[in-house]
Amino acid sequence: MNTPPFKTALCLSALTLGVLPVQAAQKPNVLIILADDMGYSDAGCYGGEIETPNLDALAGNGLRFSQFYNTARCWPSRAALMTGYYAQQVRRDHLPNRKDGVGVRPPWAQLLPAMLRPVGYRTYHSGKWHIDGAPLESGFDHSYSLEDHNRHFNPQQHLEDGKKLLPVKKGDGYYSSTAITDYALKYLEEHQQKHSDKPFFQYLCYTAPHFPLQALPHDIAKYKDKYKSGWNEMAEARWKRQNAMRLVNHPLPAMEREVGPPYHFPKDLEQLGPDEVNRPLPWHELTPAQQDFQATKMAIHAAMIDRMDQEIGRVLTQLKKMNAYENTLIFFLSDNGASAEIMVRGDGHDRDEPPGSASTFLSLGPGFSSACNTPLRRHKVWVHEGGISTPLIAHWPQGITAQGEIRHNVGHVVDIVPTVLELAGAERLAQWQGDNLPAPPGQSLVPAFAADNSVVHESLWWLHEENRALRVGDWKIVADKNAPWELYNLKTDRGESLNLAAQQPQRVQEMAAQWQKQTDETTALMKKYPAPK
Repeated sequence: MNTPPFKTALCLSALTLGVLPVQAAQKPNVLIILADDMGYSDAGCYGGEIETPNLDALAGNGLRFSQFYNTARCWPSRAALMTGYYAQQVRRDHLPNRKDGVGVRPPWAQLLPAMLRPVGYRTYHSGKWHIDGAPLESGFDHSYSLEDHNRHFNPQQHLEDGKKLLPVKKGDGYYSSTAITDYALKYLEEHQQKHSDKPFFQYLCYTAPHFPLQALPHDIAKYKDKYKSGWNEMAEARWKRQNAMRLVNHPLPAMEREVGPPYHFPKDLEQLGPDEVNRPLPWHELTPAQQDFQATKMAIHAAMIDRMDQEIGRVLTQLKKMNAYENTLIFFLSDNGASAEIMVRGDGHDRDEPPGSASTFLSLGPGFSSACNTPLRRHKVWVHEGGISTPLIAHWPQGITAQGEIRHNVGHVVDIVPTVLELAGAERLAQWQGDNLPAPPGQSLVPAFAADNSVVHESLWWLHEENRALRVGDWKIVADKNAPWELYNLKTDRGESLNLAAQQPQRVQEMAAQWQKQTDETTALMKKYPAPK
């Protein structure tokens, strides 16, 4: 069998570098693994039926957070994750009206690798980027950046260390999750050879299971008949497992049959054919052909997550070979909830080709997206719980003694930066051009490694495409665009089934004023620090 050229180069690199032990360091290595559009309950350790033994093992020997949040969309989550600020504080495209220097970070908004370099860290990125600026300019020593998000088998735009790589031809043996891992291993192998006296930070960003739903045929085959019983039964089974795990304690919310994709592309629906369904209708209302088509899409989604887990296993094996596994803090999370989007991009969709192959372009859609976000409501883009909730696994043998415990401590992606900085003994910029910089909203999660509910936020705030929310303690207000505020007590109703706004108008009014105050402060901040030319 012919080995693809890109794999040959990586294999030669591994042979040249060999396997040498990394010297123990007081500062922990840090590995952040970020999935793309993965649902809250997709992993086995969060109630899913997809085979994720490596993630499950990390959870079993570490911690699972049950109430951890992202920002409902990929690029704002990445901005918040890497800066420790809300995206609206550091990226202009998230402000109301989305004008004035779209996507440009102010120079004081450093990314995490730039904060870690002064204290001796080597820093590596592999996978999706989707942050303004370039990886090497932002503090990374090496980067494989997959810029083409429309093709998992044959990307046309990808770079290594800022230099364009050749487009990949169909049939060359490339698959995104495997290639992203190959480059991550390349950088770790170089680290053990040349920099074993230094700690490392690895930012590993898979493009799975983001659309297009494309997976390796043998991975899809594992799930071929798994989802024939439909999304309603799947959600019920996941919810029961989550209750048994004590991840949740609230009823399973009903699927909202009138809530479809956040954007409507009628021509794309026509191209996909009559078996596509853009509403989460009760499964029994679908025709047999529609049921088969939808179950096939979910099988591909599952295959993509299964493959990602297999590739994560390769990274964990490498850490063990380097003698770095025990002192590496590993975080695993997703950039938003599962997606209800349906569209056709890239190379289009050929209905005559096998589903999940390079010539097809499929999306999960609202039915199975609802099930993947079990037991929460709505999807990516919305700031209801299903759009903003992520699994978070934390694993660090030398620093986290608890094994298999659940943390119900509320947290947000803005908490990752202060956590890593505390453990690394690093600091962020405090001033810029003589002015004190705004206090970041995040809190270090280090106390939560030892005890639940030990990290407290005064509030958590969301704004995305005019969808807005605020959480204060167990109370949350949330609204879609111009709709009125809804109010939920998340202590008993994270499924957001019982709207209490009419019963407690004073609480809604107070929280809405607090949300507006924070929005105004964010807008004022961006005006104070104009975008660089």
